[in-house]
Amino acid sequence: MKRDKIIYWATTGLLSAGFLMSSFMYLTQNPELMKGLTQLGLPAFMVSILGVSKLLGALALVNPWWNKLKEWAYAGFAFTLIGAVWAHIATNTPFIAPLFFLLLLAVSYYFRSRLQLVKASATPAFA
Repeated sequence: MKRDKIIYWATTGLLSAGFLMSSFMYLTQNPELMKGLTQLGLPAFMVSILGVSKLLGALALVNPWWNKLKEWAYAGFAFTLIGAVWAHIATNTPFIAPLFFLLLLAVSYYFRSRLQLVKASATPAFA
């Protein structure tokens, strides 16, 4: 159980930090990022939407109160990262970074599910 918590928080912390940094780049409209998104064919207004979404999702991952919100953040990041890997492969640009974060997301979600299962089995059932 302790090992599971360490793995969960390490991967979740790396994910949140990565998405917070990415959010900062999107919200400040980093010139290199804007150039890359233009090459992918994404409109400029998507940068602000993605920046805010990444910021809120990163905060939701480390938030201990709302499990449903955390599920939505995992789903949103999964869709975003799968789309990013796909877009990079389609445009022959490096896709290792989004693939790495997709794997981190999967590990984080897996260990979160294991911890919730242990927590649910530890609570007494009332009849």
